[in-house]
Amino acid sequence: MNALHAPVTSLKGVGEALVLKLARLRVACVADLLFHLPLRYQDRTRITPIGTLRAGHEAVVEGEVMASEVVRGRRRSLLVRLRDGSGILSLRFFHFSPVQQQQFRPGARIRAFGEARAGATGLEIYHPEYRLLSTDAPPVEDHLTPIYPTTEGLHQTRLRALIEQALGQLDAAPEALPDWLPDSLRQRFGLPELHHCLKVLHQPPPDADPDQLASGLHPASRRLALEELLAHRLSLREVRLRIQQDGAPVLPGGRSLQTRFLTQLPFSLTGAQRRVLDEIGADLGREVPMLRLVQGDVGSGKTVVAAMAALSAIGGDCQAAMMAPTEILAEQHYRTFRAWFEPLGIEVAWLAGKLKGKARLDTKAAIQDGRARMVVGTHALFQGDVHFQRLGLAIVDEQHRFGVHQRLALREKGEAGGLTPHQLVMTATPIPRTLAMSAYADLDVSIIDELPPGRTPVKTVVVPDERRPDVVARIRHACAEGRQAYWVCTLIEESEALQCQAAEATHAELGEALPELAIGLVHGRMKATEKAAVMDAFKAGELDLLVATTVIEVGVDVPNASLMIIENPERLGLSQLHQLRGRVGRGSTESFCVLLYRGPLSAHSRERLGVMRETTDGFRIAEKDLELRGPGEVLGTRQTGLAQMKIADLERDADLLERVSPLADALLASHPEASQPLIRRWLGEQAGRYGQV
Repeated sequence: MNALHAPVTSLKGVGEALVLKLARLRVACVADLLFHLPLRYQDRTRITPIGTLRAGHEAVVEGEVMASEVVRGRRRSLLVRLRDGSGILSLRFFHFSPVQQQQFRPGARIRAFGEARAGATGLEIYHPEYRLLSTDAPPVEDHLTPIYPTTEGLHQTRLRALIEQALGQLDAAPEALPDWLPDSLRQRFGLPELHHCLKVLHQPPPDADPDQLASGLHPASRRLALEELLAHRLSLREVRLRIQQDGAPVLPGGRSLQTRFLTQLPFSLTGAQRRVLDEIGADLGREVPMLRLVQGDVGSGKTVVAAMAALSAIGGDCQAAMMAPTEILAEQHYRTFRAWFEPLGIEVAWLAGKLKGKARLDTKAAIQDGRARMVVGTHALFQGDVHFQRLGLAIVDEQHRFGVHQRLALREKGEAGGLTPHQLVMTATPIPRTLAMSAYADLDVSIIDELPPGRTPVKTVVVPDERRPDVVARIRHACAEGRQAYWVCTLIEESEALQCQAAEATHAELGEALPELAIGLVHGRMKATEKAAVMDAFKAGELDLLVATTVIEVGVDVPNASLMIIENPERLGLSQLHQLRGRVGRGSTESFCVLLYRGPLSAHSRERLGVMRETTDGFRIAEKDLELRGPGEVLGTRQTGLAQMKIADLERDADLLERVSPLADALLASHPEASQPLIRRWLGEQAGRYGQV
């Protein structure tokens, strides 16, 4: 067996207990140790004169023990005074043994390492690492000392020793860890060789810049980050190629249906909508499955684009399905599609987890025998007992709520007839370009970058909670003028139950403060029929004010609503605040969003809320969200694999993404056999998840 691919038990001193600890670090084989990189480095390559030490600096010092004593202050400690001719330093131990006390006899020579700090006796090092020196002092370290991410019960010295064993095996058999980027590509893209990078990162030379190494900006770190991003890109391309090897129904149909649909709409399509529809139409007219992401800011009209695409499928004698992440959004889409499609003679079915008994059986039968040409639902659509007669188009809304493997699951529903459905993926959460280039490399991207005419930008104000009475007065004034308003209660300590209680309490408070208004309440624990009845009443203008949790984040369209209050906005991400704000400003009246915060705000929260006040550009907000919260939060934890990269950081390494696609093209053109090993090296078990469902 290849020594580097052998389990860690093949290393000296690794037993079952250590195997379990290493597993917590995602280390299973010897090669995993090579890719377990340091967090930071310590410079133990030179001895620093005590007289030049400064507080806050880590250093190796060497000197003679002047005195040692146990001192009793707030905590009993062993204090050792050390001198080297340039100055005097104290070593302080709060945990020590009688043997240690005896070691520090006057005249003994000590070499110690630690961080100097100001203490009761001047500069002190607490609990230094140290060794007693004989007449022949050993040399100092010949490389910077790595500090690794570790886990309980696994000390740095043990981890370093294991990684040194792994590096020894690499030196003995370099061919055991192939560099899958050939010389020609490394030279073309200016990349150092793999083995050199690993050696430098684990044992950097004394003149290496520790800050550059620790920040991930050293050329060796960048080479590995680029290779990891390349592996993710290759895995997504593989998914795309696998899907596009299958035949898809050619769907140039639906023109007459689309024309009839457009004539019944009370508005005209924007230029951006027409451009995106042309791109979708070209995809649907081909025999390979469409894989297209449509991004559009809040209110840009993605649902109409989805409806036109669905009509192409239905006109081509196929079914279309639309999957949404929540029941409230799926229901909203169902009602919209039913209102649009039933006048065209198209049956629309609805399927969600809550649909039970005979109603569920009837719906499944209508989907299976093809009576339901349009099907709307939640992830219940891709459960095993749901069968389509001929699914030609799968639409996934709010893509960031689903993992890659989840959206690929819908494709299986059309494969029974030997054809793979076209896929249209939509999001109202603009994806920063850096994330789109990595998370959605398997998709073609269309952007609806134009809002329908007549929309007025929403003005956003940031108000402290002490001015709550002013905000209530503002609601009274807006509703007196015939407008409607939302009051949104945000998440409390990640608890839906507490969130619902807060919404109920707020509903009661506002009912007392505004007795003349009709006030509704919607939260996640209400029955779907109750939620729907309240939303219908609000939409019909029977309610003046709607108190809601963040369940109204997407999809709710009430043009008469011109005021939104969001409580505790500092608890939400910027993109989610932008989504909520998008529920107002959907008509021609000037609209306002009030961010009602509870002080004091941190500098970070002030910066975030300031972004909301300054711009309504969803893409700018998404970029800022990425900068402030990181890719894991922006994409959502369900976005498989992307938030758990080993080395690459999508924010820090954003500039590398420009090089990933040409590098992938070049590698597949000249060395296609390297693709699979690269994917396995970096994604391991995750590699299968991109293509399997």
